[in-house]
Amino acid sequence: MINLLPPLEKEKLLLERKRKLIIILWIFILFFVFYFILILLPIKFYIQGQVEYQRIILQEVKKEFEQSGVQDLQEKIDSANLALTKLDNFYQNKIYLVEILEKISGALPQETYITDLSAILFETDEELELRVSLSGFAPTREILFNLKKNLEEKKDFKKVHFPPTNWVEPFDIDFLVNFEVDIR
Repeated sequence: MINLLPPLEKEKLLLERKRKLIIILWIFILFFVFYFILILLPIKFYIQGQVEYQRIILQEVKKEFEQSGVQDLQEKIDSANLALTKLDNFYQNKIYLVEILEKISGALPQETYITDLSAILFETDEELELRVSLSGFAPTREILFNLKKNLEEKKDFKKVHFPPTNWVEPFDIDFLVNFEVDIR
């Protein structure tokens, strides 16, 4: 095909073609951008919904954590208070066994000795009682009688009890004595 148009017209035609090509390209670009936006909008709304959903779940978990943390902390505080109360009671009701042993030792005649000593702490309605059991050896009945008299004379010892079997033998007596100690 032979183009007989003048060069100016040829240029106009060429420009017109370029302009149409540019318009078509812009329409395609706008078309793709429009559809791309249409595709991205639902994705954006979906992601925003998921973010909001996760934010709500996070707030609920934080509330539960704070509540459980407060409850755990409250339980720890309660157990610490209970332990401190027990420690306070222990120190308030402390018993100095050394003093009691000194009093028992002071009541023993020189010829006697102790083979066994046991002490049990009982808590009654308003006071603490220490029940002591002694077993030992006394060479004669008179020395054992002195021990009984010494124990009964001590104002801190009460309910001093010697079983009757202690008094059967006149010599080499293995004795047993039970009494209560006033610890207040």
